[in-house]
Order: sequence, then C-alpha cells, then structure tokens
Amino acid sequence: MSLNHGLGATRAWRYGLRMATVLLVEDDHVVRGAMLRSLTDRGHAVHAVGTALDALRRVAAETPDLVVLDLGLPDLDGSDALRMLRGITDVPIIIATARDDEQTVVRLLRAGADDYMVKPFTGAHLDARIATVLRRVGRASRTAQPAVHEVGELRVDIGERSASLGDQTLALTRKEFDLLAYLAARPGRVVSRRELLEEVWRQPSVGEDQTIDVHLYWLRRKLGESAAKPRYLRTVRGVGFRLVAPD
Repeated sequence: MSLNHGLGATRAWRYGLRMATVLLVEDDHVVRGAMLRSLTDRGHAVHAVGTALDALRRVAAETPDLVVLDLGLPDLDGSDALRMLRGITDVPIIIATARDDEQTVVRLLRAGADDYMVKPFTGAHLDARIATVLRRVGRASRTAQPAVHEVGELRVDIGERSASLGDQTLALTRKEFDLLAYLAARPGRVVSRRELLEEVWRQPSVGEDQTIDVHLYWLRRKLGESAAKPRYLRTVRGVGFRLVAPD
C-alpha cells in the first residue's frame, strides 16, 4: 500500500477518524507482513520498508503521519537511523524492538523517539500506541499558535514555513528554515551549539558534527552576509550564535 493515500489519511485523522499514514521500518519480512496486515485491517494506510536508507528516502519524498522503526536493521543501526530521521522530519516515531534495557530506552527517547515498544506485541497494542501518540501530537498542534517573528527586515512565518528579507522571499531548505526559525524565536539570545543540535537536529551530543557550520554558511549566503561580515547571524566565539537586527 502506497503512501500516496497520506493526504486523505492525515485529513481523516485530524477530523477524528482512525486512519493514519504509517511508515513501517522492519527488516524481518514475516514480522513486517504481520504488522502491515494488522495495521491495514485497522484502517491505516501503510507502507513497509526493510532498510534505514529506504526509510529515509520515503520520509524525504512523502511525509507519513507516523513512523514505526525497528532497531535491528541490516544497513544501519536503528538508533543512528532515528537521529538521521530526526534531521529531516518531526513526524512522530515509535521504536519497535526486542531491546528492553532502561539505558537504551532513555537514550532513544532523548534522541527524539516519541514512544517505545518491546517485541513481541499485538497489533491491537501497536494500534493503541499509534492512536495515543497521534492524539498527543494533534493536541499540541491545535494549541500551538502559528507565530511570525520579525527581526529587522527579516520575517519568519512559522505557520506558513516561509521567510523573507525585505521584499525578497528566501529559498530555504527544510533544515535551514528550522534553524532560522529557532533563532528568530529567540532574538538577541545566544544559543549554544549543543542546544541547536538537541532542539533543531534532535541529536543529544555534539561530537565532531559540522552540520551546524554548513547550514549557517548557506543561511548566511542567502541572507546576503558572511561570517567575516555578519549582519543578522552573529557568532559568539566559544559560546554559540544569536540572531539580531543589523546595526
């Protein structure tokens, strides 16, 4: 079953119906088939893949309502897949795995998982967890008011996911917008690398990751500035970054 049914499924869910678009990431074809049949029988639109790479491609191409992610994938450990998924999407992710130690559970929840299920479990149990997670996400979406942040001539519309500088619309990637929006919501405040990784990229540790520098470089270019001649994006050496109106 294709995720092309996703728009109707999402609308149905938002209006209180049962159907949702679910991406199932499970390498065991027997388990995958059983879960697919169970969720389909319960009214969900389901697409199933067996590798982390296929999951990343599918999420990038067609955003599902929710991802059910196994940890024991053949091409990439599920915890790494979770971090990569969180780098491109905010859709709810339920971990489904045989690993049940508390340290793993805590680590994955901190890395961005919305829920965690230990195998074996029934289709009814999974369906109930999906309903609970989507209900929670839907409630948060309804109560959160779309915001527009203005810093100087820079305007960032969270609800529309658009940004403009003066009368020029900025062509931003998904993550460039997320980064700009996070800083624009905190004008003048210094935001650390660690905070950006945890809140924008959903990664719990800094390590040697140069992702922030790359995105800041391209974001600065689109704002018509550079690190040597900053206007909006200022680096506070050894601390982090802040977004301010030009002097």
